[in-house]
Order: sequence, then structure tokens, then C-alpha cells
Amino acid sequence: MSSNIQILRSPKKAAYGSAGALLLFVALAIAPKILDQSITNEWVKLFYLVTLASMWNLLAGYAGMISVGQQAFIGLGAYGVFVFNDHGFSAYESGIIASIVVGVVAVPISFLAFRLRGGYFAIGTWVIAETLRLIIIRFPSLGSGKGRNIQNYTRDPILRNTYTYWMALGVAIFALSACFILLRSRFGLALQSIRDNEVAANSLGIKVDFTKRVVYVIGAMGCAAAGSVICIQSIGVASPNAIFGVSYSAFMIFMVLIGGIGTIEGPVMGALLYFFVDKYFSQSGLWYLVILGVIAIIATLFFPKGIWGEINARWNLSLFPVSYQVKIENNQNDSIHLSKKEK
Repeated sequence: MSSNIQILRSPKKAAYGSAGALLLFVALAIAPKILDQSITNEWVKLFYLVTLASMWNLLAGYAGMISVGQQAFIGLGAYGVFVFNDHGFSAYESGIIASIVVGVVAVPISFLAFRLRGGYFAIGTWVIAETLRLIIIRFPSLGSGKGRNIQNYTRDPILRNTYTYWMALGVAIFALSACFILLRSRFGLALQSIRDNEVAANSLGIKVDFTKRVVYVIGAMGCAAAGSVICIQSIGVASPNAIFGVSYSAFMIFMVLIGGIGTIEGPVMGALLYFFVDKYFSQSGLWYLVILGVIAIIATLFFPKGIWGEINARWNLSLFPVSYQVKIENNQNDSIHLSKKEK
């Protein structure tokens, strides 16, 4: 007796989630025309935090690549703004160009990084970030080890803040959309199979290195775009040590694990939580780190899958579903077996 096999991808949920996200993005886009600028200026940080968390989640949550060196691309994106801005491009054009160039640079870097596995890969990415920082500080035109400011910049503060807001929002939209579209495709299915068992995925004919390299490049571009936003909002870089600091990777890991690794909504929730904690407690000195530690401990004990991960596990609630269902039905339609694969 033969059977028909169907793959179901929750199209209605995806459509509703996409429609809701589109309405939210439109509302956020017109926010600078309605709300006070002091409010929208704060949201710039939230947007690049969402971008960073989403990019790290794409690497670790879906590709199984635990990186503690994504600050390498944040720093390259920030310093790329200086390079192209000095050649006559506006700061915003420079940020876009720098993100694309960093994506190209990430290709040869990936050949080096992918020679490592597991914990060695994580430490290796950190070493790569430190190496790039040491290279950057050897260029006097980039401020050497003292940092520098953007030279050609919009003088009108209102226009400058509005353009920076829109750029940060656009970068966040790019990050979330790229994750959703990628993970809803066959490419996303291959990616998750690599995360679960790289050897088995390779035996099934999946191009493991190519698939991982594509994700690595996308993650690099997203982090570089966030780095350019950080640079533009601050009108420069205080020091290479700051923009290449491993603290960025620590905060990415914190946001993803608290929100829920392996979900699209989780990093957004984690970024929101970290944004509010940083806003109200960042001036509390050591207590700021204590609060972050307490939140991490509580989440680990009571929400091991992250906040959104627990919500999804208990109530099967997903605003942006990337799971699939395998439906097996015989020809007489008298027996149906339904199995579900999450993430």
C-alpha cells in the first residue's frame, strides 16, 4: 500500500505574522514624524541590539556555530564607515557599502574559521577578532589606537538623528527578514540538519561548508551593518578596544539565551529585555552586572529554553513559524500520521 507524503509549513501563521510585522515596521518608520526625538533616538540602540541578537541566533541557533568573535565584523563595519566616508560617500552610504564589503571579506575568513570545530571554533573567532583589531590600529588614517570621528556628516541634528533612526530600523528589518526567509526555505531545512548532525547531513548530499559559509557571510554583514549604525549614532568610534570588545558577543549570547535560542521571536524578546535593563540600570555600577547575572540565573533555572522558547513549547505559539509538519496519508485516506519538527 503506497502513501502520499506532504510537507506543511503553517502558511496561515506565516502570513499573519508577516502582515503584523509589516504593520509594525510601517508604524516604526513614521515614528520620527510623530514622537519626540528623544524617544526615537533611544530606539536606535534597540534596533541594532535586535540585529546583533538575530545574527548570533542565526549562527548558533540554526547553524550550530557558537561564535564569540562577531565583534570582528562590528568593528570592521564601524571602521568601514570612515574608509568610504573619506572617499566622498555620505556616512549612511558608507555604512551600506561597508556592510557589503565586510560580507566579501568574511568569505576568506570563513575558510580559516571553518577549519575549527566546537569550542575551538568559538575561541578561534575571538582570536580572529583580536587580529583584525591589531591590524586596524596600525593605520594612522583610522586613528591608530585612539579612535576617530566621522568627518563628512550631516550638520542638521534633526535630519542626522532621523536618518540614523531609519538606517537602524532598516538594518533590523533586514536581519529579521533574512532570518525568516532563509529558514522558511529548503536552505533553512538543510541548515538545521547540519546543526543537528553535520556528518549525517553531509551523507545526505547537503553541501555543508557552502551552507555554513552563506550563513556566516550573512551574519557578518548584519553585524557590520549594526557596527556602522553604532559608529554613525556616536559620530565616530571612541577606541578600537571598545568597538572590537568581546562584550558585544557576551551581550549577544545573553539576549539570545534569555529570549530563546533557535526561534526568531526569542532574540527580539531578549533584546527588549536587555534594552530596558541597560536603560534603567546601566548607571548603577557593579549592580548593573549583578542584575544581569540574576536575570541569567533565573532564566537558566526556570526558563531553560528561554522566555519565548518556553511559551512556544507550552502553548505552541509562534508569530514567525519556521517549523514544518510531515503528513503521511495512505491512498484509502483511512490512516493519517502527523509528526512535527520544531525549529
